[in-house]
Amino acid sequence: MTQVSRRGFLAGSGAMALLAGCQQTVIGNGVGSRGGPQIDARVQSTQNFLFSNFPGTRDLAARARGILYIPLVTEAGFGFGGGYGRGALLINGVTVDYYSATKASFGLQIGAQQYAHALFFMTDQALQDFRRAPGWAASADIRYATPGEGGSIGKETTELDPVIAFVFGQQGLMAGATLAGVKYTRIIP
Repeated sequence: MTQVSRRGFLAGSGAMALLAGCQQTVIGNGVGSRGGPQIDARVQSTQNFLFSNFPGTRDLAARARGILYIPLVTEAGFGFGGGYGRGALLINGVTVDYYSATKASFGLQIGAQQYAHALFFMTDQALQDFRRAPGWAASADIRYATPGEGGSIGKETTELDPVIAFVFGQQGLMAGATLAGVKYTRIIP
């Protein structure tokens, strides 16, 4: 049996309380939302922001078979950590499903952050695999496009990548925003 020290217990409890507080106070992550129409409005706003601030993503979106937009992920940690956000999968510009993005972690971490992201499914197979999975986890084979290249994501860099992740709008006091370990699950808002 593993024993947990009081310090470890308090650190873990504090991290979970911080995350719960973030989720309750941040209206933008979909917690307590009015459902689909509110998520759709947030997704549309996120898409407009993405296209106007990172013009290369417009061409990337035109070639994608589907795009999952998660307008806001709230993440916090102090030893133990987690994150949550909700969004929508668009195919040909139309919402077909809603998804949650959840993440749990343990290790050297402290702080809180928020960010948005979009997953561009560049092949029919990648999109089908995502939609058929009862819970799809982001893995190491996702190619990350950085905001620095968002204005010039070229066709040659995306032809071989089945899924391209674009993380943007990061704010907070936690180092880095990565999708490693994020699990996406279809939801009914």
